[in-house]
Amino acid sequence: MLYREAGQFKTSYATDQQIFPIRQDRVAVVALAALAFVVVPLIATQYWLSAILIPFLIFALAALGLNILTGYAGQLSLGTAAFMAVGAFAAYNFVLRVPGMPVLLAFVLAGGCAALVGVLFGLPSLRIKGFYLAVATLAAQFFVVWALVKFPWFSNYSSSGVITAQKMTILGIDIDTPLRKYMLTLTIVTLLALAAKNMVRSSIGRAWMAVRDMDVAAEVIGFPLMRTKLTAFAVSSFYCGVAGALYAYAYLGTVEPEAFTLDLSFRILFMIIIGGIGSILGSFLGAGFIVLLPIFLNIVVHWLNGVAQSLFSASLPASITSNLELMVFGGLIIFFLIVEPHGLARLWQIGKEKLRLWPFPH
Repeated sequence: MLYREAGQFKTSYATDQQIFPIRQDRVAVVALAALAFVVVPLIATQYWLSAILIPFLIFALAALGLNILTGYAGQLSLGTAAFMAVGAFAAYNFVLRVPGMPVLLAFVLAGGCAALVGVLFGLPSLRIKGFYLAVATLAAQFFVVWALVKFPWFSNYSSSGVITAQKMTILGIDIDTPLRKYMLTLTIVTLLALAAKNMVRSSIGRAWMAVRDMDVAAEVIGFPLMRTKLTAFAVSSFYCGVAGALYAYAYLGTVEPEAFTLDLSFRILFMIIIGGIGSILGSFLGAGFIVLLPIFLNIVVHWLNGVAQSLFSASLPASITSNLELMVFGGLIIFFLIVEPHGLARLWQIGKEKLRLWPFPH
């Protein structure tokens, strides 16, 4: 009753091929956009904007890029942070070395540079796949970070290797407050998410999924493997490159190789595993899980510490408080993978299917 499309007739091909063909989905997307663009800027504090919402959006964009490659094209990658680093340093050098370079154009060009690097390291996918391809992309992680440290030109010959990102200015407006950075990040992520949603429904997305399901059969029926796989690497790396530029400019405020370590690649991989592989929504759910859950666990640990002090006049041992958050976080990841291996997006899909038949038994 709440989520039933009965009576919603499609009278043209355009209405039948909409990104959101069901009216309830369109209403939900508009309401969510109004919440993000209007309500959140009015009620969110600077802490929430700069420490929670901005990194959530950036990680969701990076997870979206990895989901295109791994979830839709079936190419396992462990070099996401390397492509983000390429985007961050490319944006910095474009703004630094090209006078009058607009920041948004620098972000687009940075994504293009990351796409070229992604295609280069995606060439082994033409011969290998699975864990062997993961090792090949893992080499990209170490090679890119090594190159950024080895060649000081990328960091403008900075002695420390840590450089301050330039001030962002768009149409004469300085993007120097958490609210403005949030609005810029939200706008870019929204546009790229809608583009990805539309892309996976197109012939390109169908080619990716055909190669993912069975590449030999896809090649037999006419899908060009080389073009399909390299396109997936290029698009995925473009998204990760833009996410890396936003990570450096809108969140960190610095451009440094140490910010794009292998740990970041694994975090983004966990995001799509928990959120749902092969799902646009899953990228956002996984990013929310990874970003918000540690904050919640930290609050719970401090609360337990306060309870222990009030009841027993003694605080919890430091060894417990420092590791309890990591233990609970890891346990919850394992729990979610056991309960629903297809991620949080699958749970959301199951809920919508139940709403379609409610209140009738099924």
